[in-house]
Amino acid sequence: MTNWKVILNIAKTHLLTKIKQTSTAALGVTFGIGAYITLVCFMTGLNGMLDDLILNQTPHVHIYNEIEPSEKQPISLYQDLKESFNVVHSIKPKLSQKKIHNALPIIKYLEENKNIRGVLPQVKTQIFYIAGSIELGGNLTGIKPIDEAQLFNMSDYIVEGSAEALQSTDNGILLGIGIAKKMSLKIGDRVQLSPINGGIFPLKIVGIFQSGIADLDAVQSFANIKTVQRILGKAQNYITDINIKLYDIEEAFPLAKQIEKQFMLTAIDIKTANAQFETGTTIRNLITYAVSITLLIVAGFGIYNILNMLIYEKMNDIAILKAIGFSGKDVQLIFMSQAMIIGFVGGVLGLAIGFGLATLISTVPFQTEALPTVDTYPININPLFFIIGFSFAMLSTFLAGYLPSKKAKSIDPVKIIRGQ
Repeated sequence: MTNWKVILNIAKTHLLTKIKQTSTAALGVTFGIGAYITLVCFMTGLNGMLDDLILNQTPHVHIYNEIEPSEKQPISLYQDLKESFNVVHSIKPKLSQKKIHNALPIIKYLEENKNIRGVLPQVKTQIFYIAGSIELGGNLTGIKPIDEAQLFNMSDYIVEGSAEALQSTDNGILLGIGIAKKMSLKIGDRVQLSPINGGIFPLKIVGIFQSGIADLDAVQSFANIKTVQRILGKAQNYITDINIKLYDIEEAFPLAKQIEKQFMLTAIDIKTANAQFETGTTIRNLITYAVSITLLIVAGFGIYNILNMLIYEKMNDIAILKAIGFSGKDVQLIFMSQAMIIGFVGGVLGLAIGFGLATLISTVPFQTEALPTVDTYPININPLFFIIGFSFAMLSTFLAGYLPSKKAKSIDPVKIIRGQ
């Protein structure tokens, strides 16, 4: 039966008599784990911030009526030319409206789907912003401000004013910061809007938003959906777009295909709309984890080298232990215990240092015009990272100690004593 008390006492004595080597091995684990925790918390936090910048503003499924050229041209209906090869130049789009036919019944139907978190209608139109002699082309989107804030975190991008102010003001407008700067406008001012079908409509600026995408902030503005319908002279059932938010983003693609087939509309899922961005995120995460694992592996090799040298220096001790009755298994357990002790101490210290550095980074000011709502560097302190880091520390030290301890197990004490 293994006497763990004796084995651990011998392991402790070996570690303390070579305190410099022990400290070096433990510090290798400490800095490896500390660097891993710091890097992975910072990089995943940064990736999360970049993902949110795009994905928070993107619906999981976007439904609209895409105006396309007619598939069947008049010449294809002429029976005498049915067997001929016909080429039609300059095909014109078919006469149809941008609005979604039966939008309100479709919204009501989608709201009954248990997988859907929310369904929001929108009215989009092109307009001109007019302030004095300045005229700018842009886009106006009619929304339900409170619902947009709840489902798409719209409030995170409003630098002045609020979604509630837009909700409660019939003739209010939420202006992009790029437009406000170009036209020298601020909250409380009025800006005149002219839709493409003519007319002038003055709206009061109740808020300014900054999405972080400069090109969008220079053309985009928001108003109540009823306000935009009134500007266009349309009824309350005039809806040009429907945005869907799901509980599970993986359901977006099949739902989009179902909607296209069922309602004969164009439905774009979030992964299709942001395929390039998602690829970039995957690559960034891959680099983060690859570098992190490399740090841990390097620490493991350091422990292996130190324990290997420790065994060569302890040949006499191993011979004496075997001579007085310790088995090869006992000797192996002694050196394995040393490796695990080094891994445990180094791992705990590494987690503490990693947490401290990550917390410190999260307090460093990070100010940029592109991200007005971000005050400090983003950090993602996920308990899973700490569990992985500590587990890897114990695993790497176990593997690093296994081969040297196996060598110590097979040492012949008679040869060592004769050599002395």
